Amino acid sequence: MSAPSLLIVEDEPDLRQLYALALARVGQQVDEAADLASARAHLAKRPYSVVVLDMRLPDGSGLELLQELAGTGRGERVIVVTAYGSADNAVQALKAGAFDYLSKPVSPARLRQAIAAALQAHAPPAVATPAAPTPPANPDALQRLIGDSAAMQAVRATITRVARTMAPVLISGESGTGKELIARALHACSHRASGPFVAVNCGAIPAELLESELFGHKRGAFTGATSDRPGLFQAAHGGTLFLDEVAELPLPLQVKLLRVLQERAVRPVGALTEEPVDVRIVSATHKDLAALVHEGRFRHDLYYRLNVIPIQAPALREHPEDLPAIAQAILQRLALREGLPAPPRLSEAALQRLRQHLFPGNVRELENLLERALALHPGTELQAEAIELPAPSRNHRESAPLPATADDDTPLTRAELQTLLERNRWNQSRTARELGWTLAKLRYWMQRLGVN
Repeated sequence: MSAPSLLIVEDEPDLRQLYALALARVGQQVDEAADLASARAHLAKRPYSVVVLDMRLPDGSGLELLQELAGTGRGERVIVVTAYGSADNAVQALKAGAFDYLSKPVSPARLRQAIAAALQAHAPPAVATPAAPTPPANPDALQRLIGDSAAMQAVRATITRVARTMAPVLISGESGTGKELIARALHACSHRASGPFVAVNCGAIPAELLESELFGHKRGAFTGATSDRPGLFQAAHGGTLFLDEVAELPLPLQVKLLRVLQERAVRPVGALTEEPVDVRIVSATHKDLAALVHEGRFRHDLYYRLNVIPIQAPALREHPEDLPAIAQAILQRLALREGLPAPPRLSEAALQRLRQHLFPGNVRELENLLERALALHPGTELQAEAIELPAPSRNHRESAPLPATADDDTPLTRAELQTLLERNRWNQSRTARELGWTLAKLRYWMQRLGVN
C-alpha cells in the first residue's frame, strides 16, 4: 500500500524544504509548489490526501486555491498556514472549508500532528466525478436530534457539513434546547468519534478552580496539590472538549484559553513548560456573546476564534411541529429507564394542552412535565389532566442565572447534600431547584463531595 501523498504550497524555500524533510522521514510522499500556478499544475495531474497551503503566495492568496478545491468537490484535506497572530485569516480559511490551520513558526512535530489528524479524516477523492458528501460516521447521533422542521434540518445539515473538520463550533440557544446533544452529535459524526468526548460546564466550577480543572496542575502548585493531575484538555486529547456556558469564563482565563487555541498546547498550573494537546473545541452558551464582547465582558479575539462555525439550537416554541415526535421520544426513553413494557401514548387532548404552553425551559421542561405525568398517572395513555402546566409568567424566556455567592467554594458538607438528595428521593432536578442551583452545578458538587 503506497504512502499518502501530500502537496506543500509554500513560497519560502527553506520552510518548504523543512516541511518536506520532516514528512519524508516518516514515510510520506511529498510534492512541493512555490506558488499558486505550480500548485494548480500539480493538482491537475493527480489527487492528494492532504494539501499544506500557505495563505500568502507570490501570485495570490492561498484562500483562492482553497475555494477552488472546495468548489470542485475534491477530497483533499487542506491545512492552511498563517502568519503569527493572523486570526482573521485563520477564521476565514476555516469558514471556506479548510480542515485545520497552523500559525507560523510551525514546528515539524506540530505539522506531523496536524497531518496525521487530516489523514485520519481523509476520504479518497473521486476520479471521474466530484466526490459525494462524506456520510456521517454515526447517523444514530443525528437521529437523536428529533424533528423534521426546517430548523432541525438546518442543524443536522450543518453538523454533517462541518463535523469532519477541526473548525471550532459555537452552539447558541436558550437553556434546555439540547446544546450538549448537538455537541455530542458533532463528535460522533467526526473522525474523532473513537476518541473521548469531555464536557465541562464553565459556570458550575468556582473561578479559582477552573484553571486547574481545564489545564491540570503540578504537585505543590498550591495547597492541596499533592500530586500531578492532568486537566480536562489532556483528558480530551484525540477527541472533543465541550465548553458549556463558555460565557462564564473569567477574563484572565479567556486569555489563557486563547493561547491554547493558537498554540495547541496547555501549561498546567505550576508547570514551566507547555504540553501539546490535540483537541477539537466545541463551545455553547445561552447568552449573547456578541453583546458581552461589546460590553467588554468577553474578549473580542476569543469570540472570533470560538465562533468560526455558529449553530443555533432552536427554542421549542420555534418549531412546535416537532413537539409530538419529541414528546414521544422522551416517553420512550423514560419507559425504558423505568422498565415499562411499552411507552405510554399522549392523547390528542394531552398534546393540545402541551401545544398551549410556550415552554420557557424548552425540551428540558417538557421532559420534566412528562416525567411527572408518567409517575403520577401510570397507564398506556396520558390524558390532558396528567399534564400539569405551570402558571404563565410575564416573561416566557428563562431569567438570567443568579450570580455566584461568596460561599460557593464550600456550599454544603457531604452529609448535608446527601440528606437533601434523600429527602427529594434522589431527584437531582428537584434538589437543584431547592438549592437555587443549576443541575450541572449540583452534579459537579456531588462528584466533588463523593455523593453517589
